[in-house]
Amino acid sequence: MPTLARISISLEEELLEKFDRRVREDGFPTRSEAVKALIRRALVENEWERGGPVAGTVVIVYDHHKHDLLHQLMHIQHDYGDVIISSQHVHLDHDNCMETVTVRGDAARIRQLAAALKSVKGLKQQTLVMGATA
Repeated sequence: MPTLARISISLEEELLEKFDRRVREDGFPTRSEAVKALIRRALVENEWERGGPVAGTVVIVYDHHKHDLLHQLMHIQHDYGDVIISSQHVHLDHDNCMETVTVRGDAARIRQLAAALKSVKGLKQQTLVMGATA
């Protein structure tokens, strides 16, 4: 088990009240767990900004009845095979499908992929979930 270090911070009362409300709403068991999550998220975002090796998932939701949409999505994915690890296609209901495209590689290249997928007309949702490789 890793060694823990204790830190102390000073916050304005109003900021602490807002933070405590958020801790409860998000279901964190303690302030410490919430602060750890915020720090981890900030570090991941920094990795993406610096443009180093990162990992993540692009989530796409669409109506599979839209003409040529699936073909366009597949064409784009083939152009980005250097960063795509895998993809999964899920049938949500009779009309809607979801794809999760797992990616790893250069952050800028992955952002290009996400932008290319987002540009396809007819998508209901497209979200890039950022993660880190370390």
